[in-house]
Amino acid sequence: MEQYFNDNPYLNINPAPPPPLSPPPLLLPQVGDDGRDKDRERLPLPQWIHAETAEFLAIRSELDCRFMATKRNKPLWEEMSNRLRCKGFFRTAEQCKSKWKNLVTRFKGCEALQQDANKQFPFHEEMRRIFSKRMERVLSSDTNKEGNEEEEEEEEKMDERSKRKGGVVKKKKKRKELEEEVAVALKEFVRRQAEREAWWVEAAEAREAERRVKEEEWRSAMAALSEERVAMERRWREREEERRSREEVRAERRHALIMSLLNKLANEEA
Repeated sequence: MEQYFNDNPYLNINPAPPPPLSPPPLLLPQVGDDGRDKDRERLPLPQWIHAETAEFLAIRSELDCRFMATKRNKPLWEEMSNRLRCKGFFRTAEQCKSKWKNLVTRFKGCEALQQDANKQFPFHEEMRRIFSKRMERVLSSDTNKEGNEEEEEEEEKMDERSKRKGGVVKKKKKRKELEEEVAVALKEFVRRQAEREAWWVEAAEAREAERRVKEEEWRSAMAALSEERVAMERRWREREEERRSREEVRAERRHALIMSLLNKLANEEA
């Protein structure tokens, strides 16, 4: 009996197990010649997190001397991108450069507004340390140059005095020009912020005026519809009164006709 059930495919009690499913193919990321993940670069990257920005500023502080010493800083941005990649943060050189510009702009804005910078800009202290170290390096280089000028002054006093005075004047002039450029940049930033706020205020007022106009149009349309409804009701009532008056006239005529017929019949019988 068990052999009968096993031979019959419709009555088989112990059917054979299904064949195992083949695993899905493994999709490997496309890696370019420079070792970068092309699929990762094509996808939109998330916003900069706090830890990533802190690591970025630490690396930028280490490389600030090299940034100030050369004008071709593209290899330095590539180096920053590679060092961030080693820390687990995937950012390109262009993204690092754009991030630095945004941080400098925000730092200058906080300095110009003279508000609580730590609340407005959480990385204010890191940026201030970077620029303070830069100024210290500039001042130290200035002092070294002045020391060399003093040593040369012993050999040629008159010539070196004129050169030192000219150098000091140039340095003061250059420093003054730098301060003026920073002040102009800050004023331009404040002016743009004020223009942007004024534009937002004008846009808000324009939207409010448009909303009021639409509201007035809607109210006038509702009033017109209400008046039209009242007029329709009045016409309906007038037609209804006319119909009732016609019905009453017809009923009176019908009654008079019936009474005349009844009187005529009564006269004939009499």
